[in-house]
Amino acid sequence: MNVKIQAISKEQAWEIRHVVMWPERELEYIQLKDDDKGLHYGLYSGNKLVSVVSSFEKDAEMQFRKFATLQEEQGKGYGSELLHFLLNEAQKRDVKRIWCNARKEKAPFYQKFGLVETGQCFQRDQKKYMVMEKVFY
Repeated sequence: MNVKIQAISKEQAWEIRHVVMWPERELEYIQLKDDDKGLHYGLYSGNKLVSVVSSFEKDAEMQFRKFATLQEEQGKGYGSELLHFLLNEAQKRDVKRIWCNARKEKAPFYQKFGLVETGQCFQRDQKKYMVMEKVFY
């Protein structure tokens, strides 16, 4: 797999988020108020940005949000590569817990990487979410 993962700007992350997550909404809808405080990573296949994720650290915890891979690039392992990268980054940064608000139907994907359901669930915009985490010892 000819891929590279690197830090990207929040604006680059917004482009992919918008197209993948909420294309019917305005661009502002996918912007987070904390985007200026986050670290944004992108996975490139060749010269094309195909997958993005944003992470936010606080008190030895890291939350990742807005994890998105272009529809036509899904199923090729890019999301898995990017999540592996992020989990390694969390450990390098001595994070004790990494977590996300996963769409309910995506839970099996995160479970493959050792994230477990916490029992916390909620619904937003007619989509069901669950908090999933991985604790590092």
